[in-house]
Amino acid sequence: MTRLIICIDRDDDLGRKAGVTTPVVGRDANIDAAVKLLLADPEDSDANTIFGGVQAYDELVENESVEIVSIAGSEDVGMVSDKRIAMQLDEIIAKMQPESVIVVSDGAEDESLMPLIHSRIKVDAVLRVVVRQSERLESTLYMIKRAFEDPKISHAILVPIGIACLLYAIFLSIGYPEGAVIAITGAIGAYMLYHGFGLQEAWDSFNRSMKQSLYGGKIAFTAGTAVVLLSVVATVQGAVSFWEYYNQESFTYGYVVLLMIFVNSSIWWYVSAALSLQLGWIVDAYLSHEPLSPMFTRFFFTIASGLLFWGASNYILSISSNIERFTSQSLEAREVLALTVILAFIISVAGVVIPKRLAE
Repeated sequence: MTRLIICIDRDDDLGRKAGVTTPVVGRDANIDAAVKLLLADPEDSDANTIFGGVQAYDELVENESVEIVSIAGSEDVGMVSDKRIAMQLDEIIAKMQPESVIVVSDGAEDESLMPLIHSRIKVDAVLRVVVRQSERLESTLYMIKRAFEDPKISHAILVPIGIACLLYAIFLSIGYPEGAVIAITGAIGAYMLYHGFGLQEAWDSFNRSMKQSLYGGKIAFTAGTAVVLLSVVATVQGAVSFWEYYNQESFTYGYVVLLMIFVNSSIWWYVSAALSLQLGWIVDAYLSHEPLSPMFTRFFFTIASGLLFWGASNYILSISSNIERFTSQSLEAREVLALTVILAFIISVAGVVIPKRLAE
């Protein structure tokens, strides 16, 4: 035999729908298999593939030695189906020993197997047999399907849509559809900022360290749990304060003041979360006899940063709002800010000097 015509059914419609076992060898056997498939599902395109292969067989058989065979994969399209096709292809090649093949397919999905076939035997031609009305549609649907199989694309598209639908359903169920617009806009904005600032890598790193801490029996796991809980408390605390003043009729200031209220109310909770994690790292490093200097430095710098955020937000609220607990004389507000900056500077210096002394 010099040439073999191979009809490919990657998702095994022949087996699942028509009960045909592959490989199917010979013209009559392939026609019988195609008829069974059409009777089971008149709209299935794999039957057209087989009839296209039979047509090519009839054109070539008068002038050369040729045979037709249909092979199928598995409903689980991917590695499982491709492995099964590779096994059937190897079996056919070993048995018939053709010099080359003509591949018959019904679209881009089956043709993705071309490298697998090329690696085993010479391919003379590829015959695509697709119903004319559906060729572009099938290729487009295949490209969309392949795109959504990529986690990066599916996460970027499906997650925001899923969040929006879920929030809308929640607010609709509680009878407050107006709030859905605010919640959806805020959630999608946070999602975009999360990916825009590359926080995915930081979260993945935190996840890995938490798993290592759990499996390694380290204190950092408990500290990491405390970080999550304290961060939730901080966010809720800030949001409650934000919402409390946002709903006051007498409050006429802009969103900058509201943002400062959020920061002022939640900053020490966030600082506590960061310090909890750093304390866990310090304890684990001490037990493992690792150097503590860098960790102590970060510990002091975190406290200094919290002081600066608190002092700045307190000063802005003191001079730009009429909130009773923040209103004070301008001079007093400046003094508080100055003292905060000086104290933060002293703590930062201590965070550099003390670890060096400990390391000596």
